[in-house]
This record gives sequence, C-alpha cells and structure tokens, in this order.
Amino acid sequence: MNLPEVITSLEKAQNNFDSHAYADCFSETAVVFDEGKTHNGKAEIQQWIEKANTEYKATMKPLEYSEADEILKAEVSGNFPGSPIVLAYHFKLKDGLIDSLKITG
Repeated sequence: MNLPEVITSLEKAQNNFDSHAYADCFSETAVVFDEGKTHNGKAEIQQWIEKANTEYKATMKPLEYSEADEILKAEVSGNFPGSPIVLAYHFKLKDGLIDSLKITG
C-alpha cells in the first residue's frame, strides 16, 4: 500500500503510543474530529491522543487507502468494547502535514 509519508509516520507514532510524534504529523492549526469532539491545534491534538493512548492503548493496521479521497481504512485494536474495529480516517493534507482529520466508524 502506497501511503503518504506523513500517514506512515502517524501510524508508527500511534503504534508506539508516542503522542509527541503523533502531534508532529499535524500542522500548527490542524483540526481533529473524533467521537463527537473537535481538537484544535497541535497542543490540543497531543493532549487528546495522549489521553486516548493511556485509556485505550489502540494500535492501527492500515487496510486500504484512497489517494483521491484521502481516506485510510484501518483496523484499530485496543482496550475498548468491540475491539478490533475498522475506522475511516478522512485526511486533508497540506504541505506534507495533516491539516484536518475526521475519524468515523
């Protein structure tokens, strides 16, 4: 699967539970939408993923990627009901970084 470098970096950071490296995949003004909440900017994104890592210990395994739509489908496993599940990561990339991410089931 041919993933953009920043998405490969995001996957590696997620699987290593590295909230700093995860946040570094995003632009300074990036926005993340997940579980009905919005997280604005790198600092807020880092706090969100750090809390999620502690609570869920989720890892992701890419299944397919649509370059045209910038959507990654990944199997996510962790300490949460229904694990593993397949989630869709809707990206907007800008200048080699993630500018927007919406995670849906």
